[in-house]
Amino acid sequence: MKHALVAALVAACGALVLAQDPPRPAALTDSQMEEFLLHAKILKTHAASKGITGSRRATLSDGTLTHDAHIQAVDEFQSRFVGAQGVELNFHDSWMYNVAAYKIDRMIGLNLIPPTVKRTYDRKDAAFTWWVDDVQMDEEARIKKKIEVPDPELWNRQMFVLRVFDQLIGNTDRNLGNLLITSDWRIRAIDHTRAFRLARTIQTPANVTRCDRTMLERMKALDSATLKSAIGPFTYTDEIRSLLGRRDEIVKMLEKAGPSALYDR
Repeated sequence: MKHALVAALVAACGALVLAQDPPRPAALTDSQMEEFLLHAKILKTHAASKGITGSRRATLSDGTLTHDAHIQAVDEFQSRFVGAQGVELNFHDSWMYNVAAYKIDRMIGLNLIPPTVKRTYDRKDAAFTWWVDDVQMDEEARIKKKIEVPDPELWNRQMFVLRVFDQLIGNTDRNLGNLLITSDWRIRAIDHTRAFRLARTIQTPANVTRCDRTMLERMKALDSATLKSAIGPFTYTDEIRSLLGRRDEIVKMLEKAGPSALYDR
């Protein structure tokens, strides 16, 4: 009788644990997340907590999965813009660059940017970006709270490729608030609406010091036809030419630095 009672209690406790903590779904592929972002029903939206471009946080569901997305619909052009970086001519702040940045990220093997697609929201074209799960803080909060990274080498290698990536895509708006840190200390980069500038030289040469070996080889393989096929709908021809010009400069700098500048991430 005693053994039967113990067995019953163990079974009941096990059932309670299962009820409270259901197994997590298997990790989704990029393609699966893109499909969800494209077709899942929008249940609700509200203003995102950070950012100045009127972005929204939306909850989506396909009937099986419910998940959030970051929506950015900004598409603003100014012939002359005065910002934190000074005066910029032919200024373009656009949702399109979020999609283009995601595609370039995957082409050169970084996986720093969450899946992003083009979709209509409120009768406007917009970028829908997978809301990053398991974020413990952003880089702004980490520095403010003086939290040390647990693995400096891993952290630095992520930062090296991120800095090179920003020079490649001509991102003029990288800030500490759009660098998210997951619980396993992986960096996720968001908000690239002010990238793909027309300058053919890199903005900050000091940020091109080290690079992942695979990233370098894949940057070398980029050409006009490949880029036009991948990001043509989200960029202009001059922006692709400028990206290739910055790529050439980055490659020269890294090759001049020699083998010691390269590592396997």
